[in-house]
Amino acid sequence: MPNFIINGIPVFGEPSSSILSAARAAGIHIPALCDHPVLEPIGACRICLVEIEGRPKLVAACVTPVEEGISVLTASQRVLETRKAIVELIISNHPNTCLTCTANGKCELPSLCSELGIRRPPYEAYNKDKYPLDDSNPFIVRDREKCILCGRCIRVCERYAGYSAVEFQGRSSNTIVDTAPDGTLEDSDCVFCGQCVQVCPVGALAERTAHGHDILWETNDVKTVCSYCGVGCELMIRVHPETGRILNIESDYESKTALNKGRTCVKGRFAWGFVHSEDRLKKPLVREGDVFREASWEEALSLIGEKISGIREKYGPDAIGFFSSARCTNEENYLMQKLARAVIGTNNIDHCAHL
Repeated sequence: MPNFIINGIPVFGEPSSSILSAARAAGIHIPALCDHPVLEPIGACRICLVEIEGRPKLVAACVTPVEEGISVLTASQRVLETRKAIVELIISNHPNTCLTCTANGKCELPSLCSELGIRRPPYEAYNKDKYPLDDSNPFIVRDREKCILCGRCIRVCERYAGYSAVEFQGRSSNTIVDTAPDGTLEDSDCVFCGQCVQVCPVGALAERTAHGHDILWETNDVKTVCSYCGVGCELMIRVHPETGRILNIESDYESKTALNKGRTCVKGRFAWGFVHSEDRLKKPLVREGDVFREASWEEALSLIGEKISGIREKYGPDAIGFFSSARCTNEENYLMQKLARAVIGTNNIDHCAHL
């Protein structure tokens, strides 16, 4: 049975749930910037402020628990005016570079401005042009001018990576998310897993490979499985629609089928340069004397079968060795040892379970 009301609609909420989560479960929209489905709420951005009838102060819906019998207003004049003022303060200190921003198309700030009817910053910026672009490492570009202090990167680093590479630094209007003073990501605990990049709601964090591309909203997204080891992490590859080249790789926190649930290692997210390498083999090669020539799979596999059979007949099964790969699936590796032991008759099989 319903136990409280949102905008005149009876809603049921578990005693441990927040007003925000109960509203979303009921299909009622309450905007937020610092909130993320996989992170603990902290009430940092204050965008989700709502009014509880009969109470003097607005409350953050993400950290306010459901109470029996309360009546909540999510879009009263008081709420909308306060929410709009907060967003106006955020964008006043935010660079106006949307058209060339890497996050263009997926940034959560423009849609929020549109929802609240904000067309231009009403206040003069305070910290603009204070922090230089940090592109010192090969994986992540940090544009601290665009940071809105939502704290998502801090929380995902602690929860999913198990580190504290960045923290809130400074006070009041000088607050910034950063590493230790005068430090870099390399000097911190950062393992470059890229979780922070994925949860950033704006363009403050970006993959170096995607930085500078301004058409990410038009990418072709391809779901696949990571090839670096046998765990089977699910990845979403974002491909440039015109060149066909990879721009960046993400994962889905809310996927019901993915083993990794949004998490990846540094190799899975960033080490995909081999895909476009000029040295990458695209066809089997058959050795003829001192040179290799391209061959079809049928010819190559037929030749392998003939050679293995011939060696086995002439020298015995232990003259042959098999070497498998950590990039294969567990099932493929099982079949490899089955081929070695049951078909060829040798225990000479090894596996490179290290990258």
